[in-house]
Amino acid sequence: MLNKIIIMGRLTRDPELRRTGSGTAVTSFSLAVDRDFKSQSGEKETDFIDVVAWRSTAEFVSKYFTKGRMAVVEGRLQIRDWTDKDGGKRRSAEIVADNVYFGDSKRDGAGDFGGAPASYSAPMGGRNAAPMGGQSDFAEIGEEDGELPF
Repeated sequence: MLNKIIIMGRLTRDPELRRTGSGTAVTSFSLAVDRDFKSQSGEKETDFIDVVAWRSTAEFVSKYFTKGRMAVVEGRLQIRDWTDKDGGKRRSAEIVADNVYFGDSKRDGAGDFGGAPASYSAPMGGRNAAPMGGQSDFAEIGEEDGELPF
């Protein structure tokens, strides 16, 4: 069976880092994701999708992402059933993030990433996250550089 989802959007609020009773880091945030098509009225519609990240991925997101930043989230869809304060049965959907990437560039975003790696990913076991990317061997070619080197 397969449960894999990838979304890209802007954070609607700053991530909230919390700790479980055993000290495990968890952060929740919401992404505003534009639909690829316009409504009958001709306007773009936006979905607001809840995301939760655990452990090192949660710490990475809370440290480097803020409201308005573009993020790419790769994870799985999780449906939770719960009871509200009035005793009513409720159901909610959220994405449990396995990998989180910057979705904007330094030029488009809030400036320098402050030495942040390009993403944080949970390894195949999903328990501990490890930095991916980091410093690139690629250099940006400016307009003054003339022709492309290939």
